[in-house]
Amino acid sequence: MGTAERRRTPGDDLGGRPAERRGPRAGEGETRAAVNGARVGGADDGGGQGRSAYRPLWVEEPASRRRMPDPVRTSAVRAVLIIAVTLILAMVAFLCTMAGVWLAFPMVLSSIAGTVVATWGALDVWVTRQVWNQRNGVVSAPSSTARALRRERRRARRQARSAARAQERIRRRGGAGQLSHP
Repeated sequence: MGTAERRRTPGDDLGGRPAERRGPRAGEGETRAAVNGARVGGADDGGGQGRSAYRPLWVEEPASRRRMPDPVRTSAVRAVLIIAVTLILAMVAFLCTMAGVWLAFPMVLSSIAGTVVATWGALDVWVTRQVWNQRNGVVSAPSSTARALRRERRRARRQARSAARAQERIRRRGGAGQLSHP
């Protein structure tokens, strides 16, 4: 529920646009929106034609890309945090080196180690994404190959289960129902 719906007044029309009220100086062309009482048109800006100029603060648009899978998103967040810490370590190492502080050497070593770990983190995102795509398939279209393969596997599993249930029923009956015994 947006702000406009929460602040709806009894004077609003049913079309979703707020109704207008005339201010105390209605003859001068001032209009006020019923939504928030803000001035939307006056005699000086030429906006007083009797229509409301209500615009929402934002317009929600559908997402342009699908959301990342959870394991990939987790590794991406981990990589971003590691890279941020590595950049901070490198900056502190640089500042300590410029200041000539004894902490410079340990900080340089830790920033080198951080660079190795940050590279591992970035590769981890890539590998996790590849593994997820390989296991779950890239479902980008209804005729996706991965989806068809999964459908085939499911069908084969169902047939195997029904055949196993039929064999179990035959065994429980003690072989009754079979025409010949091997």
